Amino acid sequence: MKEEIRLMKGNEVVAEAAVRAGCDGFFGYPITPQTEIMETLMELKPWETTGMVVVQAESEVASINMLYGGAAAGKRVMTSSSSPGISLMCEGISYLAGAELPCVIVDVMRGGPGLGTIQPSQSDYFQVVKGGGHGDYKLIVLAPASVQEMYDFVETAFELAFKYRTPAVILSDGLIGQMMEKVTLRAPKPRMTDEFIQKNYGHWALTGRTGDRPRNVATSLCLDPLKQEQTNHRLQAKYREIEKNEVRYDSFMTDDCQWLLVAYGSSARICHKVVEMARKEGIKVGLLRPITLFPFPYEPIASVASHCKGIMSVELSAGQMVEDVKLAVNGQTPVHHFGRMGGAIHSPEEVFEAFKKQFSL
Repeated sequence: MKEEIRLMKGNEVVAEAAVRAGCDGFFGYPITPQTEIMETLMELKPWETTGMVVVQAESEVASINMLYGGAAAGKRVMTSSSSPGISLMCEGISYLAGAELPCVIVDVMRGGPGLGTIQPSQSDYFQVVKGGGHGDYKLIVLAPASVQEMYDFVETAFELAFKYRTPAVILSDGLIGQMMEKVTLRAPKPRMTDEFIQKNYGHWALTGRTGDRPRNVATSLCLDPLKQEQTNHRLQAKYREIEKNEVRYDSFMTDDCQWLLVAYGSSARICHKVVEMARKEGIKVGLLRPITLFPFPYEPIASVASHCKGIMSVELSAGQMVEDVKLAVNGQTPVHHFGRMGGAIHSPEEVFEAFKKQFSL
């Protein structure tokens, strides 16, 4: 494989990115609208070229526990699913966070609650960003807004997961997963050797016990409450370090804006057009797009809010990220929400009209 430019679907490019990022193993289960990730991996047959393992597990519960085993061995491993499937994985995700094991999880969101629809949604923000499993834990969450970012964020997610020894999630939706765009595929990275893992991750990875190699234990279980409290303090310190170093966002025409739209993923693509429409009418609107949903760009939003008359959080949900936007703004200016639910997608015209109505423009 070499660097290439192709027209690809968002889900398909995740599979290409996994192979080219030196992934050691993918364990998943089919569910619309992300099934093409595993289907593409089966077509690529990376086990014949790179040695990467690809397994269709018997369920989402099985796949997340296979991920635990691979991550515990210091391997680059990942899974993908969609909303109800992620719900089934939540216990295992909490175990991975508690055991401080790095891995990548791709969530291509669909409408809910329940089985809901197979159309796009952004209603899993609370589940993923606030921790769908039990306990005081956080996940690094990256929100792509293009097919190229679906590709780029796989490698980024692996880098961050291993840097901080924590699961990293790519939170996308059915629109980004199913759409096709031109994408640049970079030359592949080699898979990590056992010697590399031992040298760099041997202090925590399960690489085997020998005379000069002590035993490691990968577990989130601790029955001593004081020791478990110490573990929690260490985890919280790590999350504060992530918040300090890894905030990522993009802004569009925010330097002179009097009104601000905040949106991520597919909603941000729609809002980019809304800003252009508003500017043509002389309304100074800007857009701030969170790229990391955890860590959330509280300070950048607060900075823009200081010179804004009003803010609207645009989401394909009943309003979830809007709570973090309100925390960021801290009462400096009014914050409102606009969204569609159940798989219905808002148009730029629809958002613009709602914006003008909300702020009486």
